[in-house]
Amino acid sequence: MAPMLVAKGQDVALFTVNPGDLMTSEVHQGVEIHRPLVIDMSDAFPLLVANDLRSWGTGLKFFADVFAYNLLSATKFVNELVKKQGCKFDMICCHDWLSAVSGCSIKRELGMPFVAHIHSTEWGRTMNTGSTVVRDIEYCGYEHADRVITVSYPMAEDLARHGWDPRKIDVCWNGIDPEQYSLDKVSQEKISEIHARHDIKDGEVMILFVGRLITVKGIVNLVKAMQPISEIHPKAKLVVLGSGDLEGTVMNLIKRLGIGNNVSVRFEFVPESERIAYYAACDIAVLPSLYEPFGIVSREAMAMKKPIVVGASGVSGFRDQVIPSGKDKTGVHVDGNDACDIAWGVGSLLDDMDEAALMGKRARKLVERHFTWDKVADSTIDVYNDVVASRG
Repeated sequence: MAPMLVAKGQDVALFTVNPGDLMTSEVHQGVEIHRPLVIDMSDAFPLLVANDLRSWGTGLKFFADVFAYNLLSATKFVNELVKKQGCKFDMICCHDWLSAVSGCSIKRELGMPFVAHIHSTEWGRTMNTGSTVVRDIEYCGYEHADRVITVSYPMAEDLARHGWDPRKIDVCWNGIDPEQYSLDKVSQEKISEIHARHDIKDGEVMILFVGRLITVKGIVNLVKAMQPISEIHPKAKLVVLGSGDLEGTVMNLIKRLGIGNNVSVRFEFVPESERIAYYAACDIAVLPSLYEPFGIVSREAMAMKKPIVVGASGVSGFRDQVIPSGKDKTGVHVDGNDACDIAWGVGSLLDDMDEAALMGKRARKLVERHFTWDKVADSTIDVYNDVVASRG
């Protein structure tokens, strides 16, 4: 987003984390980047935080680093860039709870217009559990913000259900570079290499799942669905690409259900170029999430001309992307909580692969019309301009 905003004539200063080996400031693609170096506060931090954060164990260092990054970023922005160097900014924005503390602090100190971008929520990510502290930080960001931008209309509805004022909420979808996510970028040799790795023979159908192996991504129910799918379509093969806490559960299910010939796994996060090649190699993408504020993987698969089956129950940004019926149909909506429904959705595509291929072509056109970074940047700038103008 940031380079696209610059390309459209905006000046952008970006604050982000520093793993310790990067420059603390530089200009990249026209974006002024600041990466303050944090210090390890994990020994003292447990003394200052609520009990639900102490339960994070070693993960508490992550929270401590995020908190330190927020304080250092806000301090550098206010005291050095604005007050010392005299830099003029029209507004500030932050993304999720990870930078909400700095946004609220800068708003209090300078009174600048403030936009909070919400990509997901703690109650959604953790299936209504999680940290009350993180929830409070999210709500603090909302309260201080002049406007909230979220990534889908189902997310906007969910925020309103949780007491956020819908009059403050705008929707700006995420974007993609359709030139990068293109079948033309992947050679037939690379596709054949992926097929060989997962023992996919001529005439067989490759079904692809891409994502973290966690509960909300629906991977368990997808693996369960492969048993009835393989009975009717024995040449269908699921490839699981991703890593997470449920790797052992997935392997146990494959063994217990006796579907080893129809499921192949690669438990790792791969570079983007490799992920693009997997999209090119598959025939169908299946993403049966239980909670998905937007769903970047869906948009990626669509750009690669793939028909998709997506979880559309509950809070699902997939509903904004995937057309499930009519002449513009690009895929199938299912209930990610129900393995039988997933099996039905996948089977409906396997029953007519010619029509499925047409859905993939329509999906690519839909991405080009609505989900490019160029179009997303325009809608975001419109909100920013409105916020600044309303504050005088």
